[in-house]
Amino acid sequence: MKQLAIISGKGGTGKTTLAGAFACLAKNKIMADCDVDAADLHLLLSPKILEEHDFFGMEKAFIKKDICISCGKCREICRFNAIGKTYIVDKISCEGCAFCAKICPEKAVEMKKNQAGKWFVSETKFGLLVHAKLGIAEENSGKLVSVVRGKAKELAQEKGVDLVIVDGPPGIGCPVMASLSEIDFAVVVTEPTFSGLHDAKRVISAARHFKVEVGLLVNKSDLNPEITGKMKSYAEESNISFLGEIPFDKDVINALIAGKNVVETGNSPAAGRIREIWKTVKDRIYDGDT
Repeated sequence: MKQLAIISGKGGTGKTTLAGAFACLAKNKIMADCDVDAADLHLLLSPKILEEHDFFGMEKAFIKKDICISCGKCREICRFNAIGKTYIVDKISCEGCAFCAKICPEKAVEMKKNQAGKWFVSETKFGLLVHAKLGIAEENSGKLVSVVRGKAKELAQEKGVDLVIVDGPPGIGCPVMASLSEIDFAVVVTEPTFSGLHDAKRVISAARHFKVEVGLLVNKSDLNPEITGKMKSYAEESNISFLGEIPFDKDVINALIAGKNVVETGNSPAAGRIREIWKTVKDRIYDGDT
Protein backbone atom coordinates (compact mmCIF):
# COMPACT_ATOMS: atom_id res chain seq x y z
CA MET A 1 0.00 0.00 0.00
CA LYS A 2 1.23 3.49 -0.93
CA GLN A 3 0.33 6.81 0.67
CA LEU A 4 0.25 10.04 -1.33
CA ALA A 5 -0.14 13.45 0.33
CA ILE A 6 -1.16 16.70 -1.33
CA ILE A 7 0.07 19.60 0.79
CA SER A 8 0.74 23.33 0.48
CA GLY A 9 2.64 25.97 2.37
CA LYS A 10 -0.37 28.29 2.43
CA GLY A 11 -4.11 28.12 1.90
CA GLY A 12 -5.85 28.85 -1.38
CA THR A 13 -3.32 27.27 -3.74
CA GLY A 14 -5.73 24.67 -5.19
CA LYS A 15 -4.58 21.74 -3.06
CA THR A 16 -8.05 20.27 -2.46
CA THR A 17 -9.02 20.82 -6.11
CA LEU A 18 -6.03 18.71 -7.11
CA ALA A 19 -6.81 16.08 -4.45
CA GLY A 20 -10.36 15.78 -5.81
CA ALA A 21 -9.03 15.39 -9.34
CA PHE A 22 -6.56 12.69 -8.27
CA ALA A 23 -9.40 10.91 -6.47
CA CYS A 24 -11.25 10.81 -9.78
CA LEU A 25 -8.24 9.59 -11.77
CA ALA A 26 -6.85 6.97 -9.36
CA LYS A 27 -8.42 3.53 -9.71
CA ASN A 28 -7.99 1.70 -6.43
CA LYS A 29 -7.78 4.14 -3.51
CA ILE A 30 -9.19 5.52 -0.28
CA MET A 31 -9.27 9.26 0.40
CA ALA A 32 -8.42 10.93 3.70
CA ASP A 33 -9.25 14.60 4.24
CA CYS A 34 -6.75 15.68 6.89
CA ASP A 35 -7.52 19.39 6.72
CA VAL A 36 -9.68 18.88 9.79
CA ASP A 37 -9.78 22.55 10.79
CA ALA A 38 -11.44 23.50 7.49
CA ALA A 39 -12.39 20.27 5.72
CA ASP A 40 -13.78 20.77 2.23
CA LEU A 41 -12.86 17.73 0.11
CA HIS A 42 -16.34 16.38 0.83
CA LEU A 43 -17.78 19.27 -1.19
CA LEU A 44 -16.30 17.71 -4.34
CA LEU A 45 -17.05 14.08 -3.50
CA SER A 46 -20.71 14.21 -2.33
CA PRO A 47 -20.24 11.70 0.53
CA LYS A 48 -22.89 9.48 2.04
CA ILE A 49 -21.94 8.95 5.70
CA LEU A 50 -21.57 5.29 6.69
CA GLU A 51 -20.01 5.76 10.15
CA GLU A 52 -19.96 8.69 12.59
CA HIS A 53 -17.69 8.80 15.65
CA ASP A 54 -17.05 11.31 18.42
CA PHE A 55 -13.55 12.70 18.82
CA PHE A 56 -12.35 13.63 22.29
CA GLY A 57 -9.51 16.09 22.69
CA MET A 58 -7.86 17.33 25.86
CA GLU A 59 -9.74 17.24 29.15
CA LYS A 60 -11.50 20.37 30.41
CA ALA A 61 -12.19 21.51 33.97
CA PHE A 62 -15.65 21.24 35.48
CA ILE A 63 -16.54 22.70 38.90
CA LYS A 64 -19.03 20.81 41.06
CA LYS A 65 -21.28 23.55 42.43
CA ASP A 66 -22.54 21.43 45.32
CA ILE A 67 -19.00 21.03 46.68
CA CYS A 68 -17.42 24.38 45.71
CA ILE A 69 -16.98 26.81 48.64
CA SER A 70 -16.13 29.79 46.37
CA CYS A 71 -12.71 30.27 47.96
CA GLY A 72 -11.36 31.78 44.74
CA LYS A 73 -8.11 29.81 44.61
CA CYS A 74 -8.93 28.29 41.22
CA ARG A 75 -9.67 31.70 39.73
CA GLU A 76 -6.41 33.07 41.09
CA ILE A 77 -4.31 30.25 39.65
CA CYS A 78 -5.97 30.16 36.18
CA ARG A 79 -3.74 32.13 33.84
CA PHE A 80 -6.27 31.72 31.01
CA ASN A 81 -9.11 33.49 32.86
CA ALA A 82 -11.31 30.49 32.13
CA ILE A 83 -13.20 30.54 35.45
CA GLY A 84 -15.93 33.14 35.87
CA LYS A 85 -17.15 34.90 39.01
CA THR A 86 -19.92 32.33 39.41
CA TYR A 87 -17.33 29.51 39.16
CA ILE A 88 -18.45 28.23 35.80
CA VAL A 89 -15.62 27.16 33.48
CA ASP A 90 -15.51 28.60 29.95
CA LYS A 91 -14.72 25.52 27.81
CA ILE A 92 -13.23 27.60 25.03
CA SER A 93 -10.80 29.42 27.32
CA CYS A 94 -9.85 26.36 29.39
CA GLU A 95 -6.54 24.82 28.25
CA GLY A 96 -6.87 21.67 30.33
CA CYS A 97 -3.77 22.31 32.46
CA ALA A 98 -5.56 20.98 35.58
CA PHE A 99 -3.88 23.44 37.96
CA CYS A 100 -7.31 24.39 39.31
CA ALA A 101 -8.05 20.74 40.12
CA LYS A 102 -4.74 20.38 41.95
CA ILE A 103 -5.15 23.52 44.08
CA CYS A 104 -8.83 23.13 45.03
CA PRO A 105 -9.01 22.35 48.80
CA GLU A 106 -12.43 20.70 48.46
CA LYS A 107 -11.66 18.61 45.35
CA ALA A 108 -14.55 20.37 43.64
CA VAL A 109 -12.81 20.58 40.25
CA GLU A 110 -13.07 17.55 37.99
CA MET A 111 -11.26 17.08 34.68
CA LYS A 112 -13.68 15.68 32.11
CA LYS A 113 -13.26 14.41 28.58
CA ASN A 114 -14.17 17.06 26.04
CA GLN A 115 -15.85 16.18 22.76
CA ALA A 116 -13.85 18.28 20.32
CA GLY A 117 -15.33 17.11 17.04
CA LYS A 118 -16.42 14.14 14.95
CA TRP A 119 -14.89 11.90 12.34
CA PHE A 120 -16.63 9.98 9.58
CA VAL A 121 -16.29 7.16 7.10
CA SER A 122 -18.29 7.91 3.96
CA GLU A 123 -19.03 6.42 0.58
CA THR A 124 -18.41 8.72 -2.39
CA LYS A 125 -18.66 8.46 -6.15
CA PHE A 126 -14.91 7.72 -6.20
CA GLY A 127 -14.69 5.34 -3.24
CA LEU A 128 -14.36 5.56 0.53
CA LEU A 129 -13.52 8.85 2.23
CA VAL A 130 -12.38 9.27 5.84
CA HIS A 131 -12.94 12.84 7.01
CA ALA A 132 -13.55 14.87 10.14
CA LYS A 133 -14.92 18.07 11.58
CA LEU A 134 -13.15 19.79 14.44
CA GLY A 135 -15.31 21.91 16.73
CA ILE A 136 -15.07 25.71 16.83
CA ALA A 137 -11.97 26.89 18.75
CA GLU A 138 -11.04 23.30 19.64
CA GLU A 139 -7.47 22.02 19.88
CA ASN A 140 -5.76 18.69 19.15
CA SER A 141 -6.20 18.91 15.38
CA GLY A 142 -2.95 16.95 14.98
CA LYS A 143 -4.41 14.14 17.07
CA LEU A 144 -7.58 14.14 14.96
CA VAL A 145 -5.48 13.99 11.78
CA SER A 146 -3.78 10.89 13.20
CA VAL A 147 -7.20 9.32 13.83
CA VAL A 148 -8.27 10.01 10.22
CA ARG A 149 -4.96 8.72 8.83
CA GLY A 150 -5.10 5.61 10.98
CA LYS A 151 -8.63 4.72 9.92
CA ALA A 152 -7.87 5.30 6.23
CA LYS A 153 -4.82 3.01 6.47
CA GLU A 154 -6.85 0.38 8.34
CA LEU A 155 -9.58 0.40 5.68
CA ALA A 156 -7.04 0.23 2.86
CA GLN A 157 -5.42 -2.86 4.37
CA GLU A 158 -8.79 -4.43 5.14
CA LYS A 159 -10.14 -3.95 1.61
CA GLY A 160 -6.92 -4.57 -0.30
CA VAL A 161 -6.70 -0.99 -1.57
CA ASP A 162 -3.24 -0.05 -2.80
CA LEU A 163 -3.35 3.75 -2.41
CA VAL A 164 -4.38 6.27 0.25
CA ILE A 165 -4.72 9.85 -1.04
CA VAL A 166 -4.26 12.36 1.79
CA ASP A 167 -5.57 15.89 1.35
CA GLY A 168 -3.33 17.59 3.88
CA PRO A 169 -3.80 20.89 5.71
CA PRO A 170 -1.92 24.01 4.62
CA GLY A 171 1.07 25.42 6.47
CA ILE A 172 3.69 23.68 8.62
CA GLY A 173 1.87 23.21 11.93
CA CYS A 174 1.08 20.12 13.97
CA PRO A 175 -1.68 18.83 11.61
CA VAL A 176 0.80 18.91 8.70
CA MET A 177 3.34 16.94 10.71
CA ALA A 178 0.67 14.33 11.45
CA SER A 179 -0.25 14.24 7.75
CA LEU A 180 3.33 13.56 6.61
CA SER A 181 4.21 10.54 8.73
CA GLU A 182 4.72 7.34 6.68
CA ILE A 183 3.98 9.16 3.41
CA ASP A 184 5.61 7.72 0.27
CA PHE A 185 5.36 10.85 -1.88
CA ALA A 186 4.09 14.39 -1.30
CA VAL A 187 2.87 16.81 -3.95
CA VAL A 188 3.47 20.40 -2.85
CA VAL A 189 0.98 22.71 -4.56
CA THR A 190 1.90 26.37 -4.77
CA GLU A 191 0.97 29.48 -6.73
CA PRO A 192 3.23 31.99 -8.51
CA THR A 193 3.47 34.63 -5.79
CA PHE A 194 6.31 35.60 -3.46
CA SER A 195 4.38 34.27 -0.46
CA GLY A 196 3.61 31.08 -2.39
CA LEU A 197 7.31 30.48 -3.06
CA HIS A 198 8.32 31.32 0.51
CA ASP A 199 5.72 29.04 2.09
CA ALA A 200 6.37 26.22 -0.40
CA LYS A 201 10.03 26.23 0.69
CA ARG A 202 8.97 25.94 4.33
CA VAL A 203 6.64 22.97 3.82
CA ILE A 204 9.20 21.24 1.58
CA SER A 205 11.73 21.62 4.38
CA ALA A 206 9.23 20.09 6.82
CA ALA A 207 8.59 17.15 4.48
CA ARG A 208 12.30 16.53 4.05
CA HIS A 209 12.68 16.47 7.82
CA PHE A 210 10.40 13.42 7.76
CA LYS A 211 12.41 12.00 4.83
CA VAL A 212 9.40 12.28 2.52
CA GLU A 213 10.11 12.58 -1.21
CA VAL A 214 8.43 15.68 -2.62
CA GLY A 215 7.45 17.09 -5.99
CA LEU A 216 6.60 20.72 -6.68
CA LEU A 217 3.58 21.81 -8.72
CA VAL A 218 2.68 25.39 -9.70
CA ASN A 219 -1.04 26.12 -10.03
CA LYS A 220 -2.27 29.13 -12.06
CA SER A 221 1.28 29.32 -13.35
CA ASP A 222 0.58 31.72 -16.23
CA LEU A 223 -0.53 34.50 -13.87
CA ASN A 224 3.12 35.30 -13.10
CA PRO A 225 5.57 33.52 -15.45
CA GLU A 226 8.56 35.23 -13.81
CA ILE A 227 7.93 33.72 -10.37
CA THR A 228 6.97 30.40 -11.95
CA GLY A 229 10.43 30.43 -13.51
CA LYS A 230 11.99 31.07 -10.09
CA MET A 231 10.07 28.10 -8.70
CA LYS A 232 11.41 25.87 -11.47
CA SER A 233 14.94 27.06 -10.75
CA TYR A 234 14.48 26.46 -7.01
CA ALA A 235 13.26 22.90 -7.67
CA GLU A 236 16.23 22.17 -9.93
CA GLU A 237 18.78 23.67 -7.51
CA SER A 238 17.23 21.80 -4.57
CA ASN A 239 17.04 18.44 -6.37
CA ILE A 240 13.24 18.43 -6.17
CA SER A 241 11.02 16.95 -8.86
CA PHE A 242 9.19 19.69 -10.76
CA LEU A 243 5.88 18.03 -11.59
CA GLY A 244 4.56 20.71 -13.92
CA GLU A 245 2.33 23.74 -14.27
CA ILE A 246 -1.43 24.13 -14.32
CA PRO A 247 -2.68 27.24 -16.14
CA PHE A 248 -5.40 29.50 -14.83
CA ASP A 249 -8.63 28.08 -16.23
CA LYS A 250 -12.17 29.36 -15.70
CA ASP A 251 -13.45 25.82 -16.24
CA VAL A 252 -11.98 24.95 -12.83
CA ILE A 253 -14.17 27.61 -11.22
CA ASN A 254 -17.25 26.46 -13.12
CA ALA A 255 -16.63 22.86 -12.06
CA LEU A 256 -16.26 23.85 -8.40
CA ILE A 257 -19.51 25.81 -8.55
CA ALA A 258 -21.17 22.62 -9.84
CA GLY A 259 -19.64 20.61 -6.97
CA LYS A 260 -17.32 18.66 -9.27
CA ASN A 261 -13.64 18.53 -10.10
CA VAL A 262 -12.41 19.79 -13.46
CA VAL A 263 -11.37 16.40 -14.86
CA GLU A 264 -15.01 15.24 -14.61
CA THR A 265 -16.31 18.06 -16.75
CA GLY A 266 -14.22 17.78 -19.94
CA ASN A 267 -10.76 18.33 -21.31
CA SER A 268 -10.04 21.97 -20.57
CA PRO A 269 -6.40 23.15 -20.44
CA ALA A 270 -6.26 22.62 -16.67
CA ALA A 271 -7.90 19.19 -16.85
CA GLY A 272 -5.49 18.02 -19.54
CA ARG A 273 -2.49 19.18 -17.54
CA ILE A 274 -3.77 17.52 -14.35
CA ARG A 275 -4.10 14.21 -16.18
CA GLU A 276 -0.49 14.49 -17.34
CA ILE A 277 0.67 15.34 -13.82
CA TRP A 278 -1.25 12.39 -12.38
CA LYS A 279 0.60 10.03 -14.76
CA THR A 280 3.90 11.45 -13.52
CA VAL A 281 2.91 11.16 -9.87
CA LYS A 282 1.58 7.62 -10.37
CA ASP A 283 4.87 6.56 -11.93
CA ARG A 284 6.78 7.98 -8.97
CA ILE A 285 4.79 6.11 -6.34
CA TYR A 286 4.16 2.88 -8.24
CA ASP A 287 7.26 2.67 -10.46
CA GLY A 288 4.84 2.54 -13.39
CA ASP A 289 3.32 -0.84 -12.49
CA THR A 290 -0.34 0.23 -12.37
